[in-house]
Amino acid sequence: MISIGQMALISILSHIVCIVFTWKVITSINFEPILRRGKEAETRVFLLFIAIIIGAGVSRFLLDILRWSQDLIYLF
Repeated sequence: MISIGQMALISILSHIVCIVFTWKVITSINFEPILRRGKEAETRVFLLFIAIIIGAGVSRFLLDILRWSQDLIYLF
C-alpha cells in the first residue's frame, strides 16, 4: 500500500508532468489565424490556464485509476 507521503509526491509529479505535456501540445497548435494582433501576452496566459485545466484533469484521471486499481484487493 502506498503511504500518504508517497501518494502526495506521486500526485504532485503527475500534475506537473501532465501540465507540461499539455502545454507542449497546446503550443504546437497554430492559433495565429484566430488571435488578435497585440494580444500575444494575454493569449499565452489564457493558453497556460487551459493547459493547467486539461493537464490537471488528465492527471486526476490517471491518479484515480491508480487508486482504484489499488482498492481492488478489497473486492475479494
